Amino acid sequence: MRRTASGDRNRTSFYPKGCDQRDTGCPQTVSVTLPDPAALLDLATDLARRGGALALRMREGVETLATKSSPTDVVTAADQAVEALLTEGIRAARPEDGLLGEEGADDAGTSGLRWVVDPIDGTVNYLYGIPQWAVSIGVEDADGTVVGVVFDPAKAELWQAVRGQGSTLNGRRLACSSVTSLGQALVATGFGYDERRRAAQARLLPTLLPQVRDIRRLGAGALDLCAVAAGRVDAYYEQGLSPWDLSAGRLIATEAGARVEGLCGKPASKDLVVAAGPGVFEALHDMLVTGDAERDPLATSS
Repeated sequence: MRRTASGDRNRTSFYPKGCDQRDTGCPQTVSVTLPDPAALLDLATDLARRGGALALRMREGVETLATKSSPTDVVTAADQAVEALLTEGIRAARPEDGLLGEEGADDAGTSGLRWVVDPIDGTVNYLYGIPQWAVSIGVEDADGTVVGVVFDPAKAELWQAVRGQGSTLNGRRLACSSVTSLGQALVATGFGYDERRRAAQARLLPTLLPQVRDIRRLGAGALDLCAVAAGRVDAYYEQGLSPWDLSAGRLIATEAGARVEGLCGKPASKDLVVAAGPGVFEALHDMLVTGDAERDPLATSS
């Protein structure tokens, strides 16, 4: 099944796969009215707060259960417990919605909405007791993220956004950096967990570092995007982000006026995410193109 947005921003339609909705002979299977974004925001906020409180309670005696993509990419008991809490809350309130979670939840749903959740963004920080991790929840429709919530319980910071209505931090309206010189830009980045990807990413730094104010590596992609929204950093780029890293944070940054894209007109994706205020986006983008920042050794290795 394929979904498309209708003329009414609060409605979405489903069509059989491969069918063009412009064809009058195409059988439309269902058309649904999407809920008020304010109600989605309230639910996402409540779940993020509850998930964050649970993670905080579990922080003492944190237990490593397994690894994800490499020995340095860990899963903790708290990851799984928080995702279970989020999943149960979403299922109870909105049983027809889809759900995608970092720790395994994956359900397409039938309502036209999908919840994309990261129970603990910044798991390694969490494991080491570094207060830079968060619960991230995005709610998506056919056009992208409708509502985004990122809750950082260690700092009691609640980041929220509704599409077309701006973004806030603890209720304060956000605006991204207005810096116009890349040489004055503080740039955040991140590194993959696989050693081959890390080596390739490190090779870009000697080119980039002399051209910017400085580099920061904070270790939580959703919070890096929130930092762009608040002007705590002027820009951010990273390869390898997953949908749950991007869904909420991308909306929070764009609603604060930032550009969040890939390279050469492509959308932000696992290939590369570039987020920056409009004043430095193009300069950073061009430098990343020159540095072949999108090249992924994992995609070319046998």
